[in-house]
Amino acid sequence: MANLKEIRNRIASVSSTMQITSAMKMVSAAKLKKAQDAITAMRPYSEKLTALLAALNESIETSDVRQYAEERPVEKVLLVAITSNRGLCGAFNTNVVKQTLALAEQTYAGKQVHVAAIGKKAQDVLSKRLPVVANHSKIFDQLDFEGVSVIAQDLMDLYADGAYDRIVLIYNQFKNAATQIVQTEQFLPLAPVAQSVSGSADYIFEPNKEEIVNFLVPKALKTQLYKGIRDSFASEHGARMTAMHKATDNATALRNQLKLTYNKARQAAITNEILEIVGGAEALNG
Repeated sequence: MANLKEIRNRIASVSSTMQITSAMKMVSAAKLKKAQDAITAMRPYSEKLTALLAALNESIETSDVRQYAEERPVEKVLLVAITSNRGLCGAFNTNVVKQTLALAEQTYAGKQVHVAAIGKKAQDVLSKRLPVVANHSKIFDQLDFEGVSVIAQDLMDLYADGAYDRIVLIYNQFKNAATQIVQTEQFLPLAPVAQSVSGSADYIFEPNKEEIVNFLVPKALKTQLYKGIRDSFASEHGARMTAMHKATDNATALRNQLKLTYNKARQAAITNEILEIVGGAEALNG
């Protein structure tokens, strides 16, 4: 009977875990819809902004923001790793951490590499391997453009002051609920934007190109970081929903197996008791 009690306890434990994973799946599914709508609505704006920068490439070199396009020998690199504050989302955080370490140890081997963490998981893991000079995990408490703009401006100031020669974003790009693609994206210096012939347009600039560039370049950089964080935020909920769905399915299968084992053990125990009773009765009659 002790064995039966142990199996009952395991069934209760698995059932409790299944309820938790199922609830987490539903919560992530609800949050994913809102996050997916936000990044889907933002992408056309970001793409149009990139097209405008392509038309203004030549004007950047003579503008007040030309320091953001200044190419320097790469000696000091800042890797901006965007993860989540919580786990239980499959390989979502691990993939970003692996890519960040690969850049630090392979692509930029021999360079001075620092990390700016956006998300507690990046801070917790990467701080054991690389110097983490900034932690912006609180941005997820209230994710909006104004908060991200402050972080982007800090990165822009660090580059303009010569603290780093290159700043790179590493994040998960949202494709769908089951698929997230790790992206490595140069933030600074501004990479030249190629404008295709088919995508060219005849713009009329008012008041003039220089004033537009001075406004547009910082705006584009802030939008780039905001889009990366928004992509990561949607990817997190997609990854967690998928992970919790799989966990719920596994818990259901394990519970069913335990119930089958319990019923077999219970049947065996009942059969043994019947045999003992019959054997005792035969002994008395004999």
